[in-house]
Formats: sequence, C-alpha cells, structure tokens
Amino acid sequence: MIYLFIGILILIALLGAPLFVIIIAAAMAGFHMSQIDLSIIAIDLYRIVDTPILLALPLFTFTGYLLGESNASRRLVCLTQAFMGWMPGGLAIVAFVVSALFTAFTGASGVTIVAMGALLYPALKHAGYQDDFSLGLVTTSGSLGLLLPPSLPLILYGIIAQQMGGGVQISIEDLFIAGIFPAILMIFMLSLWSIWVNKKKPLPLVKFSWKNAFLAIKEAAWEIPLPIFVFAGIYSGYFAVSEAAAVTAMYVLVVEVFIYKEIQLVQLTDIIRESMIMVGGILLILGVSLALTDFLIDAEVPMKLFTMCQVFVSNKLVFLILLNIFLLVLGAILDIFSAIIIVVPLILPVALEYGVNPIHLGIIFLANMQIGYFTPPVGMNLFIASYRFNKPIVDIYRAAIPFMLVLLLAVLIITYWPALSLFLLS
Repeated sequence: MIYLFIGILILIALLGAPLFVIIIAAAMAGFHMSQIDLSIIAIDLYRIVDTPILLALPLFTFTGYLLGESNASRRLVCLTQAFMGWMPGGLAIVAFVVSALFTAFTGASGVTIVAMGALLYPALKHAGYQDDFSLGLVTTSGSLGLLLPPSLPLILYGIIAQQMGGGVQISIEDLFIAGIFPAILMIFMLSLWSIWVNKKKPLPLVKFSWKNAFLAIKEAAWEIPLPIFVFAGIYSGYFAVSEAAAVTAMYVLVVEVFIYKEIQLVQLTDIIRESMIMVGGILLILGVSLALTDFLIDAEVPMKLFTMCQVFVSNKLVFLILLNIFLLVLGAILDIFSAIIIVVPLILPVALEYGVNPIHLGIIFLANMQIGYFTPPVGMNLFIASYRFNKPIVDIYRAAIPFMLVLLLAVLIITYWPALSLFLLS
C-alpha cells in the first residue's frame, strides 16, 4: 500500500502538481495510516500563526522588493566604488560586496542578477575585465550574501529549527551573528582570486577622491543607515527581529516613495502583491511541511535515518562530507525555501546525533545552497543569467565554474572550522 502511494506521489509530481499538494498529501496519508486524527494538521498550521518571529518574513520581503524597484543598487555601487575602486581588482571587489549586501535584503530570487547585472556587467567589461570573468562574477554573486542578516533563508531555518522542539535552542540573532564571518570569508576568497587572475592585465584603477567619496555618501545618505536597524537594533536588545523588520520596511517605504520619489504610490499595489505572493508560497509550504515533520517525528524517521547512516557513516567527518555533497545537489535542483522546509527536519536530528551544532549546521546548509544556485547543469541563477545577458547557457557554465571552485573551498573551511561561525557566540 505504501509503495503504491509513493508511486502516486511521484507521478503527480512529474505531472506538475504544486509542491505543497505533494507535501500535504504525504502528511495526510501518513497520519491516516498511523490512525492519527487529521485535525493535527490544523494544530500545526496554528503553530505558524503563533510564531512571532514569522512577522519578519513578509516585512523583510517587502523591503527587498522595494529596494529592487528603486535605484538603491546604483547608489550602492557608486558608494562602494568610491571607497574601493582604487584597489587592484577594485571593481570586482565592489561587485562582490554590493551583490552580497543586496542579496541579504532581497533574498536569492534572482533579483540581484537582474538589478545588479545591468550595472556591473557593462562596467566590468568597460574596465577591461574579460567577458567570461565578468559573466561568472555577476552570475555567482547573485546568491552571495545569503549568510548576511537579514537574509530570509537564515530566518526561515531558525523558524523551522525552533518549531521542531526536541531541546534544539536556536535564536535568529545567533544565526545572524554566526553567518557574518563565513560570508566575509567567501567575499575575501573571491576577491583574492579575482586579483590573482587579473594580475597580468593592466586594468585601470579609480583614484580615490574625498570629493567623490563625499558625493557618494551624500547620494546614498538615506540608505546607509539600513544596516543600523538590523545590527544595532537587534543586538542592542532595543528591537526584536520582527520589530527591526517593521522599522526597516517603514523606513525604506518612506525613503524610496517620499524622499527619493523613485517609486510612485500607484506602484505600491503591484510591489505589495508580488512580494506577498512570494511570502504566501513560502508560508503555505511551511504550514504543510510542519504537518509532515510531525508525522516524520512520530514515525521516528529521523532516528531510523540516523541508525541507517551509522552503518555507512562512521564519524562526524564523513557525515559532513556526505552532507556537503547532498546539499550541493539539492541546491541545484530545488529552490532554497523549499529545501529548508523539507530537508532541515530530516537532517537536523541526524546532525545533532553526530555532534554538529545546530547553528553551525544552518550556516553549512545555506553556504551549500548558495553554491547550488549556480551549480551546472540546472542551477537557477545560470538560467537567469543566460536570459538576462542573452548568452548561451554553456557559456554561463564555463564562466561560473572557476568561481564555484573558489566557493567550494570556502565551504570546506566553513564546514570543518566550526569556530569561524561560532566563536562570537561563545
């Protein structure tokens, strides 16, 4: 019977059924076969409503969409270029930094490639960087910044982990702190590689000018305080994460609509609708996934999975190697929000049994997902870049692979050096 049902689920998935339909069908069948009343699904849905931190998701999403529709990306590029353009490989470093900051607020939905690509790709080509290098940089930078607050995937991982119970203590604030140095490591390694690969090319440097720096600061003066709401507000204890999200959303709304006047009031309806469609999809999948998670826990699936792993996986080191491989493949075929919601409930209990810190696991998870976005042959950002720059997908593959290898090395360091993520929390 169970094999027949699994076959039916696979069939409807191949026929294009929405992900939430497949998940809820699996949960309902599991509870029914276990003779558990299906009203438990309604209880799981209420658990979402009763989660205060969940308010941060729609608010930060709305903020990201506002920034994506404004000229904030251009001002951010000008600001970082004014202060970093004088360095060897300065424009490449600027591209990594601004893409990471932009992705942190907008999420890894391809917005960074679309918004930043129009600015960075022509600028890199004009500065003398090779076409392959410029394409690879912009493509891989599209997901750079997932580990920086207020990244939506970081928040979602924390929500899932908190809902699981079982003695797992994870705060969103700790996840925000844990992601900072791994994100800096990734940007640093990419920057070093970019300088080295272009060392024989006489690329022009932008001479530092206090006048240009002042003008860039003046132009971006209203956006510069944004990180203050997230970092200072949360870590000083003055704001909760959800409160910081509300303040940030209101601030960006006022700045972009009433001060810069780059977004018209009539556009807000479309922006709100588009951002909430994304949030609605996440919440729907989250709700039904919690029901499936409850069934998996009741059926002791994670413990059975751990018992099975023990047969083939002898220690923590081997487990982390296999976990990295699995997550890279997963990131290439599944969007990050679905991957977090579906997979975290399964791997978190197993990882805990192997002695992996749950916060460190979250950083490992997202670092791998970040690379999965541009892992050939089906990474989502590869196709977005191909469409955005009107280039054959094979050219995008070739351009992205060197950057992917650098980030794979960074992921290995993040995975096997837990202190990089956790030392600020000790």
